[in-house]
Amino acid sequence: MTNFTETGLEENLLRAVNELGFEQPTPIQAKTIPHLLTSDRDLMAFAQTGTGKTAAFGLPALHLTNAEDRRTQTLILCPTRELCMQITNDLNKFSKYIRDINVVAVYGGASAENQIRALNKGAQIVVATPGRAKDLINRKKLILSTIERVVLDEADEMLSMGFQEDLDAILSKMPDSKQTLLFSATMSKEVLAITKKYMNDPVELSATQKNTVAVNVEHRYYMVHARDRYEVIKRIADINPSIYGIVFCRTRRETKEVAGKLMHDGYNADALHGDLSQAQRDEVMGRFRKRQLQLLVATDVAARGLDVNDLTHIINYNLPDDAEIYIHRSGRTGRAGKKGISIAIVHTREGKRIKEIEKKFKISFNRQLVPGGKEICTKQLYTLIDKIEKVEVDEQQIEPFLQAIYKKLEWLSREELIKHFVSAEFNRFLEYYKNAKDLNVDESHQPETKSRREKKTRGERRKTGFTRLFINIGAKNKLTPTRLIGLVNEALRSDEAEIGKIEVLKNFSFFEIDAGVEHKLMQALSGKEFDGISLSLEISQEKPEYASFVKEKKFKKKGSRGKKDNWKKSKKNWGSSKRRGRVK
Repeated sequence: MTNFTETGLEENLLRAVNELGFEQPTPIQAKTIPHLLTSDRDLMAFAQTGTGKTAAFGLPALHLTNAEDRRTQTLILCPTRELCMQITNDLNKFSKYIRDINVVAVYGGASAENQIRALNKGAQIVVATPGRAKDLINRKKLILSTIERVVLDEADEMLSMGFQEDLDAILSKMPDSKQTLLFSATMSKEVLAITKKYMNDPVELSATQKNTVAVNVEHRYYMVHARDRYEVIKRIADINPSIYGIVFCRTRRETKEVAGKLMHDGYNADALHGDLSQAQRDEVMGRFRKRQLQLLVATDVAARGLDVNDLTHIINYNLPDDAEIYIHRSGRTGRAGKKGISIAIVHTREGKRIKEIEKKFKISFNRQLVPGGKEICTKQLYTLIDKIEKVEVDEQQIEPFLQAIYKKLEWLSREELIKHFVSAEFNRFLEYYKNAKDLNVDESHQPETKSRREKKTRGERRKTGFTRLFINIGAKNKLTPTRLIGLVNEALRSDEAEIGKIEVLKNFSFFEIDAGVEHKLMQALSGKEFDGISLSLEISQEKPEYASFVKEKKFKKKGSRGKKDNWKKSKKNWGSSKRRGRVK
């Protein structure tokens, strides 16, 4: 298929698409649109972010909508309000020449009453985040009985963000006759579970291989001490004067700190995180899209829905815990046939994680040395010369000042004049980098061992930005890491809190959460019920791993000899179970 006219879409949609400058469908559009126009069979489609998925499901949904029926016919579920608004905006552009079609966005962080009023006026297509959709369904304001198709966009992201329970609640109430369309960049086991539970013999389409990276992305990493990561970002920006990229951080606090330092040091940067109001987020994203910002510092969740082309660099200030998130990040550059660079700044304890990503996704990282002062100054000098050479001169505006300028500078020779002009702009780089240290570290440096990490005191753990909590439910209560994340997000009414290591045991569990929100979470969940159990949370005291195992197995201790024998037995069982992968 070489043209949208071959897809079978109605004339008014083709007219809008043509005005938007789209002529040739992307691979996922070429495969998806004809299927959706001619079949009501469920569909699983795999494609990376930025490959045109919205048009792939949105154009057929608009084509098939009965404009005379004001009831909801299509429900589109997506992970964030930014993506929700972006999809709604795109659908409104596509339906520009179709009368009486109403697309309504419903998402958290905005007035539910305004959204309810919009639904009451009639909305054939509703775009929603899972939490707000579930809320409106429970209020009987979002009616599912007339739904003909449901779209799960970025299904892997919704599941990784803890929306499993919300999706289950929504999908279980859908009419059996509806068509389910699932779009995802990766096929995780959670996504697979959704397809088995709620989809009926789906057709599988793929624009690329599953769980692969964009082919136009070069993967690099720098090995440095953790304390030098911010300095590395500055050097990356200085060696690439035309950089246009996103710096990904792990937490909101880290995002604020890095962006604040960059702005203080004179870099064209800003932050995108969950503490911003919607108006502030829109303002930051608007400036970034217009390239008024060169560097956007963001968390993964905050960057969802930010679809920007022509990014030159993705910088991982931290490697994400999930290797697939790295693939999502790197896929934001190297689009539309252009080259892109994804950089990981890793410290001495993360070398193995680079190898894990390489092995899992069949990619190759190129280790590079952090640029030194001389290299950066040379690059900046030649960039300055190019800028001076190519600057546009407005003769009319500058003419009245030239005679005075000539007279002022007539004592300088040609060579001296060049030196003065270059130095005026260049001196700050020379001054800053004249004694710049080498930030690179020897990769053969021994990484921190697991046993050493586990011996950290509670105070040391808190310094890393996490507080470890105990909760009185576990696998026996059907708790999973995904359900735990959903429980936390629902209690905090936000998905912005960073959650670290999760340990789900039989009768209880441990998890790490951003230091500073633990008391709010404990208060929100205290006394709430989960699987019939009244929840209880407390800040965990660090204990040896096998001690938790003993407590979990509830060995009985009878007499001094019995205690000793049972303790030895518990340690032996702990070791054998760990080797079999039962204890994590």
